[in-house]
Amino acid sequence: MNESTTAATPLVTTNNPYRWALLAGVWLLYCAFGLTATSFAPMTGLIESDLKLSHAAMGSIMGAWQLVYIFSAIPCGILLDKLGPRWALTAGGLLIAASTLFRGMADSYSTMLFAVMLFGIGGPIISAGAPKVVTSLFTGSSRGLAMGIYMTGPAIGGVISLTLTHSTLLPSLGNDWRNVMFLWTGFALLVSFIWLAIAFHPTLNRASTAPSNTPAVPQIQVIKMLLSNPAVILVLSMSVGVFLFNHGLNNWLPELLRHDGMSLITAGYWAAIPTLIGIVGSLTIPRLATPARRFPILIGLSLCAAGASILLQFQSEALLFSGLLLQGIARSALMTVLILTLVELPGIGDRYAGVASGLFFSAAEVGGMLGPLSLGLLYDFTGQFDAGLYLLTAVGFGLALSTRRLSRLSQSDH
Repeated sequence: MNESTTAATPLVTTNNPYRWALLAGVWLLYCAFGLTATSFAPMTGLIESDLKLSHAAMGSIMGAWQLVYIFSAIPCGILLDKLGPRWALTAGGLLIAASTLFRGMADSYSTMLFAVMLFGIGGPIISAGAPKVVTSLFTGSSRGLAMGIYMTGPAIGGVISLTLTHSTLLPSLGNDWRNVMFLWTGFALLVSFIWLAIAFHPTLNRASTAPSNTPAVPQIQVIKMLLSNPAVILVLSMSVGVFLFNHGLNNWLPELLRHDGMSLITAGYWAAIPTLIGIVGSLTIPRLATPARRFPILIGLSLCAAGASILLQFQSEALLFSGLLLQGIARSALMTVLILTLVELPGIGDRYAGVASGLFFSAAEVGGMLGPLSLGLLYDFTGQFDAGLYLLTAVGFGLALSTRRLSRLSQSDH
């Protein structure tokens, strides 16, 4: 049987317990994704000192993989369809391992930039392949549960990176940040081979080859149709703001807390608070975002983002904790609810959900790139993070206002 056909649409009966093993494999890959994505945050100062980088240069490195992601998302999606999740996700995991390996070997700005950009190729394969696998294995209410579970993978990876780097890993590895990167390399390699072993189980050999009754539409035509919809354009614009907030604050949060007087270890623990809150939120808030509640929830999440960036300007522990709590609530569901809003806009639905999601991530990663870069540049210009936090506050209020406009556009299309 043709591998691309078999792997592209893996079907497992809804009562087959092995689907949970496959979900575990996807979760591990996404955990490696999260470890790598957050690996710089707790070690920013060490890396900058070793490679003699400014905050602006470090910000450009942090945002490099998002820049590559913008252009690689669609080609990676095509690769996923050609190879199938079995081989494509394995390749994605190996590219993540290569990225962390080359980060540990980097000795200059350019070599570190290349290493991070490599992650921008492996990352989209994982982020596009994970929902493809899960939606083919789970149906009904179990699908929502499965998606909530695998979305905790990168969050758990982030918690491990933020809390253990300074408290345990660096002291155990000679206080050398490069050794931490090599450790993540080994983990990414391990989970890639675990996934490959799980994915070769015979339950993945059953596939649906029934042709669709709907005539195929060229992707260029679909993209033009979607981009002619004002509501779609507004969602894509909002996605830039969501990722600017998330990636900007996630990457610089430990350094921001350390700048306010915390030790490296303490800052790592505090920086993990939004991630822990986000794990709970990702399993609860999207389920509440029914069509009737979706736009009020989006407005509330946007205001949480604005409030978080305001409170993080204060040094009081109570206010800082409140800000981190609000950040965790915002980051837990802003992206998920916005994607849900996009695919349920009139005229999109299941048929164009894949293309619409691809457009979403391509646009969103513009913000993912600009977030770390903007906060780094503003710090270099002003010597503090307040200007960057003011920018994030404006983004949060802008998202709330845009949600009101999106609500009107969505209703006018019905």
